[in-house]
Amino acid sequence: MSTDFKGYLLEEFLEDYQQGVLSRRQAIKLIAGVVGSVAVADTLLAACAPAPALVTATTWPGATSTVTIATSASQAADGSTVAAPAAEGEIEADWVTLSATDAELSAYLARPVGDGPYQAILVCHENRGLTEHIQDVARRLAAAGYVGLAVDLLTREGGSAALDPADVPGILANSPSEQFVQDFIDGWIWLRSQPFVKPEAAGMVGFCFGGGVTWRVAIGLPDVRAAVPFYGPHPAPADLATIEAAVLAIYAESDQRINQTIPQIEAAMQDYGKVYEYIVYSGTDHAFHNDTGSRYVPQAAQDAWARTLAWFATHLA
Repeated sequence: MSTDFKGYLLEEFLEDYQQGVLSRRQAIKLIAGVVGSVAVADTLLAACAPAPALVTATTWPGATSTVTIATSASQAADGSTVAAPAAEGEIEADWVTLSATDAELSAYLARPVGDGPYQAILVCHENRGLTEHIQDVARRLAAAGYVGLAVDLLTREGGSAALDPADVPGILANSPSEQFVQDFIDGWIWLRSQPFVKPEAAGMVGFCFGGGVTWRVAIGLPDVRAAVPFYGPHPAPADLATIEAAVLAIYAESDQRINQTIPQIEAAMQDYGKVYEYIVYSGTDHAFHNDTGSRYVPQAAQDAWARTLAWFATHLA
């Protein structure tokens, strides 16, 4: 059983404590959930001197990437929140239940109103579970003409909404990553059986923890032909030999614990002849796309979303 997200989440909470994003009390609870011991969490924090609180960036100086893509002011609207319920006659969104390998999974489905068929995008949540923000991401996809399906990876524990948010990272950290991949495979099997979905290929997008899951689902599910992981933990470079998806990876400049392995991923994708582009947004930190969080950077988030939609339009055509 692989729990390769455990180290990633542990590092994230230690870093957040050092940067002043988490109080000691908050950090103790989150880290204890990951490692299973308050005493161990206390020992780990004792070695970390907290730095002054971060000042969230309010401007976006630009982006660095392997490619040069012009930015248009008109792209800002592409990252707009889509309220629930959505405007009548445009999209519809609701919770669905789908049969999986070992459970009945809960998922949030958003799609354009009409018979379709439409192309589908799988959506993976952050380490806080399937929050309202991730539901909004699914609705944004629906507003752009896709079927968005966000699977709740905490269904077996009663669902994201029923859990204490502080307990969610520990549950995810100690769950097998193979289970996450299988849940999205089962989600895609259900989706492609729906008459309003084009069954030939899917896209996928995920954020933070969900970015890491996106990489792994793209490796394990050949029908994923376009993937956009936002600042998620990378897979082992050798695992990329079987990936079929064209990958656009989104990174934040200050997120060095993720960014330090970009060169290995880039080299592996090139060696295996895969399609890979990446963008590093300067003046941003981890989770800059989440408009409900303290690190949200509007211009960078809106540009990244516009590029996400353009990637799907190109590689799912």
